[in-house]
Amino acid sequence: MREQRPIQIFSNSERSIGINVVKSPVKLTILEMLRANEMEFDEIVRNTGKSKSTVSVHLKSLREKGIVSYKIHPNDNRKKIFYINSKYLGSVNSTDKKELDETQKQYLIDNIINEGSDFNLLLFHTLRAMLIQEGINIDPILQATGNSIGKAIFESLYDEDLDVFLNNIVQFWKTNGLGRISFEMGDIIKVTSYDCFECELLPKTGKPACFLDTGIIETLFSQYLDVPVSVIEIQCYTMGDGKCVFEVEPLME
Repeated sequence: MREQRPIQIFSNSERSIGINVVKSPVKLTILEMLRANEMEFDEIVRNTGKSKSTVSVHLKSLREKGIVSYKIHPNDNRKKIFYINSKYLGSVNSTDKKELDETQKQYLIDNIINEGSDFNLLLFHTLRAMLIQEGINIDPILQATGNSIGKAIFESLYDEDLDVFLNNIVQFWKTNGLGRISFEMGDIIKVTSYDCFECELLPKTGKPACFLDTGIIETLFSQYLDVPVSVIEIQCYTMGDGKCVFEVEPLME
């Protein structure tokens, strides 16, 4: 039996409010390819292994929903180059439903309530654990949320002196109960977080989970350095590590 792909969720066009849910295996294959690179029609046909007519029908449907659009090839006006025209919001794995210890009453009492943590941690942890239990992936939304938070707090943390700026971030993390954070400067900046608010008590999935932190760190450093940065979480409590580690790399043009 073939493994079922997670359902993908995309935003609607800018002119309307809502989402588009994609379930078709062929459409999912096309979108997975287009999320990596824009592609010509013949290239999509070749990579899907489907007929031209089948691919054409699915692309037409995706275009009508505003998920996909196309442009004319700059060197050949007979060819179209397709690309994703809406924001990827997340996915739902309908086959991955199992009850997790991290959502149960006693776990929450032992690890959050008896530790004297506030309601915000209880709410955030329970919501994230329930989403994981239901197979719902909202990582792109969490990262975008982190980007917005980073923009909101940047001015209050900014200082021309890099050491002062970094110390302001450390104090912000500590004051707001986000954990203990430190920095190791170099061509690639290493950010280490202990007692992570976002993921410490989440299930061990083997995958990084701190997309909110990733978004905040990305925005703070891209604005401070005035260049885009790449932020990748290489260690995480959900991967079985005793800390979260992010690598921040400036993307120089």
